[in-house]
Amino acid sequence: MKTIRIMTGLLVVILAALPMVNQAQTPPTVARQSVLVTGASTGIGRKITERLAADGYFVFAGARQEKDLKALGAIRNVQPIQLDVTKPSDIDAAVAIVSKSGRGLYGLVNNAGVASRGSVAAMDMKEFDLLIAVNLMGPFQVTRAFEPLIMAQHGRITTIGSIAGVLADAGVPGNVPVTAYTMSKHAMEAFTDSLALQVEPQGVQVSIIEPGNYDSDISKNAVLRTGGDPSRGNRSMYKPPDEVAEAVEMALFEPKPKRRYLVAPNEGEAELTIRKQIKQLVQLNEGQRYTYDRAALIRMLDEAMAGSRPKTK
Repeated sequence: MKTIRIMTGLLVVILAALPMVNQAQTPPTVARQSVLVTGASTGIGRKITERLAADGYFVFAGARQEKDLKALGAIRNVQPIQLDVTKPSDIDAAVAIVSKSGRGLYGLVNNAGVASRGSVAAMDMKEFDLLIAVNLMGPFQVTRAFEPLIMAQHGRITTIGSIAGVLADAGVPGNVPVTAYTMSKHAMEAFTDSLALQVEPQGVQVSIIEPGNYDSDISKNAVLRTGGDPSRGNRSMYKPPDEVAEAVEMALFEPKPKRRYLVAPNEGEAELTIRKQIKQLVQLNEGQRYTYDRAALIRMLDEAMAGSRPKTK
């Protein structure tokens, strides 16, 4: 009996020690994952940075101005990086910083973006060139540069699109055209799908976030660049972009991310976006050699929705 009691006591001691050993040898998954967010100084990018950092992820926060870099550096779990997505030298330097950190890179959030108003006839070409450089070339060049690091961790690539890339000003009679902006955001749709085909076989997941109207400085900055009245770019009447940041975190870390995350602040914007997609489907289908009837289209829709997620709260 004495021998049994001794052996039982030893077993209890060993079992009690096991959780401590495992905890020391296997740090929490969150602590090992790092994310680069471009355009992190204000608006959506700042919200994404704050949310991820608060949830324990390490964020490399890209910004251009010294005051913004200093402010980002004051946030726990954040390392600011000088990063203008239109400058290859900044991108190369950012890759070097992330590589030397020893953390690797699990996620990339292509958030940096600008807006500008103008029709095809009236668009200022300097504005057009800037917008395409930031919104289209920026995600392409940043993704190209960081893709090897993300592949090494079988990570995630997420780009901030917009419902504007789907709507192209649809349903807003009299609205000032934002042709170049909608062009750039629509291009991110194709970029996302094409990139996914290239990297998902290697274990990298790709998503695009489609926000509606949320509060940010994007319109104010556009007005300031063109010498207009900053009040014309005021978006404070819209909700803060917390829901967008939540969708980004889901795209980066939920086990089975969606390809597209529609993030609408109200039912009206959600319905407008879905109706536009349906309208385009009808336009593609009508009056061509292989036009499908209503029953066939409904069958296709049912098949596509078979594995879709239920409505969220």
